Amino acid sequence: MDTAQRILDVAERLVQTQGFNGFSYADIAAELGITKASLHYHFATKAALGSALITRYGAEFGRALEEIDQSAVDAREKLRRYAGLYADVLRQHRMCLCGMLAADYTTLPAAMRSGVKEFFDLNESWLARIFDEGRKQGALRFRGPPLDSARLLLGSLEGAMLVARSYGDPERFTSAAQRLLAELSGRRKLAGRTDRAQR
Repeated sequence: MDTAQRILDVAERLVQTQGFNGFSYADIAAELGITKASLHYHFATKAALGSALITRYGAEFGRALEEIDQSAVDAREKLRRYAGLYADVLRQHRMCLCGMLAADYTTLPAAMRSGVKEFFDLNESWLARIFDEGRKQGALRFRGPPLDSARLLLGSLEGAMLVARSYGDPERFTSAAQRLLAELSGRRKLAGRTDRAQR
């Protein structure tokens, strides 16, 4: 693996666990056993490093969405697998890279701010298309424009990650995601009957 990719790998983990403002070039250099000059050779500034991270992360996430499109049969399954992408990250004791960057948003360079928005725009656009497909298939039931539900789901999953991380319990995220997806699938009444039966 070349040095630039090793730098990105370490930086990505640090952002996902400590936030963009929680590490320095010295931390990366020490972990990789290289000089800070070598870091600056590949990424002249921390802002350049951050932008490269967002670009790579967005591309990888985009490929994951394409894989879901190609392999999942219906909209419900696509949303389930989408939530699974977040769950997989959380099980590695990490957070969504752009979710962490959003927490630092006001202190980020302008280029990075644009990159974070582009990542969320990608997700919202994809989700809105899946919601539209699901409504046409009769697999999803929701009110209003698909984009509204897309934004609700994205925000809910990002928030559920934060809460689950606070407790060190990925299952809190899984439980919240399953409940949300069940309601979007029109299973709210069934879930309510099950809740009452358990009381």
